[in-house]
Amino acid sequence: MKARMGNPAVVVPDAMQTLLKLGKAVKKCGVPETTLHLVYLRASQINGCGVCVDMHARDLKKAGENDERLWSVAGWRDTPYFTDEERAALALAEAVTRLADRPESVSDEIWDAAADHYDEQALAALVLAISTVNLWNRLNASTKQVAGDWS
Repeated sequence: MKARMGNPAVVVPDAMQTLLKLGKAVKKCGVPETTLHLVYLRASQINGCGVCVDMHARDLKKAGENDERLWSVAGWRDTPYFTDEERAALALAEAVTRLADRPESVSDEIWDAAADHYDEQALAALVLAISTVNLWNRLNASTKQVAGDWS
């Protein structure tokens, strides 16, 4: 495998630092880091971003996540391994990632379930986190970045 070009966030001056700064801001808003990585992993699975699937699975493993949870992220609805809060975040991640797949991009049911578990700042952080990982997925997938090639 070979990337088509360098990652656009590296090629464009100041882009990487801007995106990393946004990621740091999201981490300060009360969403557990594990939940953020679960959301990143799920969106990356949907988008087929090998770089991000690899990275976020590794991050979760380093944080002490067990294999059952890692293997089950794609089928989170049908497993007992996730909390109600995580399920709400994963549902929101799927809806935001698949905006065009349904008449109402993010249904009131999905939004309300997330709002039941997260205050406004944490909910805003989740939306930013999901949107940001979708951006990373698109940068990596469109330029065929290679998983494990962090240069």
